[in-house]
Amino acid sequence: MAKSKSASDAGSVRWAVSRIREMITVMELLPGQQIRQEDMASRLNVSRAPIREALGILQSEGVLVYQRNVGYSVKRLTVQDLEQAYLMRRVLEREVINALPELTEAQLEELEKINDRIKQAGEAADVLTIQRLNNDFHFFIFRTSGLDLIVDELRRIWSLTEAYRSVYLYEADARERIVHEHASIVDALRRGDRAAVVDLSDQHRSRVPSRLAAVFPAERRPPDSERPPAAG
Repeated sequence: MAKSKSASDAGSVRWAVSRIREMITVMELLPGQQIRQEDMASRLNVSRAPIREALGILQSEGVLVYQRNVGYSVKRLTVQDLEQAYLMRRVLEREVINALPELTEAQLEELEKINDRIKQAGEAADVLTIQRLNNDFHFFIFRTSGLDLIVDELRRIWSLTEAYRSVYLYEADARERIVHEHASIVDALRRGDRAAVVDLSDQHRSRVPSRLAAVFPAERRPPDSERPPAAG
């Protein structure tokens, strides 16, 4: 019985983590918004214990911040934070891509299936599903590199910008572009052209920071002369 209860509790925590992530992705919870344990427990219809653990997990991943006597809130990124996150992504993702083996036809077909589902979700403007499938697409590729420690770090960095990246997905032209660019990446993988995959991934990634400029209030953005170069 004790083991069953433990497994049930662990499942409740995982479910709570997933649901809170979803709420951040679809902007039910906004950057800087405070999260009260009792309110979230009521909202998700669970006890406070799994909520408390879920919030701690998300804090450890950098998605939430905790202040004594205030509690948890969704991490608010500055434009500099976002640029650094994308700089780290560019550096690490290039290393991962260059370490990729030749993908099998079955693996390439799986990527095409994921991209087809992204297209369908895009036509339905289902941002939550697009975000999930977009992550699946890229991390399916990354995991084949065998560089698991680096890929785990990439997962953490991606999580930091989840709420901000979802803003981009509300644009119909952006959703269409993602599908087209994914198809180009798969074509380059099929040819075994690692340099093309790196270049296409850089282009694919670089569109997001520029589109997110409007998310940041003008007074928080330093002059161009003081800002680091775009992450690309």
